[in-house]
Amino acid sequence: MTTESHAQLANFIWSICNLLRGPYKRNEYRKVILPLTVLRRFDSLLAPTKAQVLAEHASIKTKPETVVRSLLQRITDRPFYNLSRLDLPRLLDDPNQLAPNLNAYINGFSKNVREIMERFAFDQQIARMAEKNLLYEVIKKFAAVDLSPGRVDNVQMGYVFEELIRIGAEQSNEEAGEHFTPREVIKLMVNLLLSPEQDLRKSHVVKTIYDPACGTGGMLSVAERYIRDLNADADPHLFGQDWNDESWAICKADMLIKGEDADNIVLGDTFTRDGFDHDAEGKKRTFDYMLANPPFGVEWKQQQKYIEREADLLGYGGRFGAGLPRINDGSLLFLQHMLAKMRAPTEGGSRIGIVFNGSPLFTGDAGSGESNIRQWIIENDWLEAVVALPDQLFYNTGISTYVWVLTNRKEPRRKNKVQLIDARRFFVKMPKSLGNKRNKIGDPADRASEPDQIGDITRVFGNFADGETRTFAEEDLITKQLVDKQRVVSKVFDNADFGFHKITVERPLRLNFQASPERIARIEAESAFARLATSTKKNETARLEEIEAGRRRQDEIRQLLRQFAQTHGATLFKDRTAFLTALRDVDRAAGVRLSAPALKAVLAALGERDDTAEICRDRDGNPEPDAELRDTESVPLKESITEYFRREVLPHVPDAWIDESKTKVGYEIPLNRHFYRYEPPRPLEVIEADIKALEDDIKRMLGEVTS
Repeated sequence: MTTESHAQLANFIWSICNLLRGPYKRNEYRKVILPLTVLRRFDSLLAPTKAQVLAEHASIKTKPETVVRSLLQRITDRPFYNLSRLDLPRLLDDPNQLAPNLNAYINGFSKNVREIMERFAFDQQIARMAEKNLLYEVIKKFAAVDLSPGRVDNVQMGYVFEELIRIGAEQSNEEAGEHFTPREVIKLMVNLLLSPEQDLRKSHVVKTIYDPACGTGGMLSVAERYIRDLNADADPHLFGQDWNDESWAICKADMLIKGEDADNIVLGDTFTRDGFDHDAEGKKRTFDYMLANPPFGVEWKQQQKYIEREADLLGYGGRFGAGLPRINDGSLLFLQHMLAKMRAPTEGGSRIGIVFNGSPLFTGDAGSGESNIRQWIIENDWLEAVVALPDQLFYNTGISTYVWVLTNRKEPRRKNKVQLIDARRFFVKMPKSLGNKRNKIGDPADRASEPDQIGDITRVFGNFADGETRTFAEEDLITKQLVDKQRVVSKVFDNADFGFHKITVERPLRLNFQASPERIARIEAESAFARLATSTKKNETARLEEIEAGRRRQDEIRQLLRQFAQTHGATLFKDRTAFLTALRDVDRAAGVRLSAPALKAVLAALGERDDTAEICRDRDGNPEPDAELRDTESVPLKESITEYFRREVLPHVPDAWIDESKTKVGYEIPLNRHFYRYEPPRPLEVIEADIKALEDDIKRMLGEVTS
């Protein structure tokens, strides 16, 4: 079956939605189409052995459930069975009892299938369709669809599922973080993850593959197929978890269809209920390979208490010891969860591939959760490569995406190195846009005319060359014609290249003081002064007395400042010590005795910043920093802070110094900056010609309107 016929079959199945119009909204169609597709597939798979199963069950139904399950599964050669005498075509024989008969037929399945249909909440849709007199026609349409394994094998059925889910996701208008991963992206990730592996060709090699946000299971399926294509005797074991009922139901159904251990697909929140914390023997569960495309840009407020408690109690002994990202994006939590499940290098180690948006690369300043997580990963030498993908690859979002490749068993040549790959130009245009998906990474396996861009990106990764280039056809800014341009697509960096010291640069506080009428008037706006005439006492009498006392105190301070102005009003003090000395003399003579808060208010009201004034100093004679002049600098880890400060800061502000107590280490991966290539602007005459052409077009259109 070709890709086109996959789409044709999926479109035919989806066309059944025409029957649902009216009672169902477009974003509700998948609630009917997806479970019925799964049901029809199971129905077709069990048809050849149905009579034999019913006969066998009649003779063994008194035996224990485990024995019954084992014997019947041996007959079906599937990890499920059905004990109802009905099937989808036979249900149509009794239209008046279709709804109860359909529910009875579903209840005749083995427990694992019933759980899937329950998570689809399909009983609600059966009742709804029956109420609207739609059920008979919908079941009739599905009963006519041939999903038998002779026509649609397991791999082909996976493509049909993918297309149906994609259409349903588009019509439900899901958030960008809830997108479905295109097959070519999954295939690229699997290639990057598994292509360096040398032991996959070993006879009967066993490998475990885990996806903590498995969705419908696309990544697990492609990884399994990659290993089996490489080695037919290999034994990949698939594990996944997802908390979306519908996605979990589809993934588990897919595993049942393919004969995998469907019990390894767990329903639940990966953060609050880790389905693979420990194995049956109580040992910490680890995996050979891990892949994920977690929802990015999605907040984790619902799981906040649980995650913070684990981080506080377990630290690095748990999953989140390195730090917590900001509450509105939990992407890096998934990566930490996966890193916690790496096998020790002495036991073979692990390899991880994960899709992110741009945020985890650079969001978060030095000392933030994101920066600390990046620092932990890079300083442990786990980050192998970051691949920038073309935009508009995903169905429900056009944002830029990146694949991170991590491992705790790097090849010797990759030790303490990180490879950045710019694959943003490795795409072909879709023949027809699918939602926001307008581009795809070329793959001849999908369409013979496409270039092997998946293979080329994989080769760039394998070459591990700094400065490797490719030639791309790009539009010339002036001629608008396609011209070949050579672009760097691979760069190799030391781990330390992504780290920096964030230093705090302080400059001294310089103030002048004067008791002018304008400055004295500013005392009224100072909070410490205003609070003098307030009270928090509950007793009304005491409260009023305290307020009145405060007002008298305010008058004393106003009188003090007027007296000071009579003596020093014309004087502009450029030394705070001299001003305080003069103020203290007047204060003592008047007997006001300014308190510390009141003195602070006076200094704030009468003082102004002045670059020509003397430096304000503390009791120890050290310069006081001016918060308004405070600045920060990012110094590369490989560079001396002292040399950087002497070269970049002191020539501009000679009185500056570094507050070493505030120095922090940060990490970021500025991929776009490293691959930036300056393109000179178009000549002015070309721009003027374009403007003139636009003006002529506007005049022509206006003429057509007014004529």
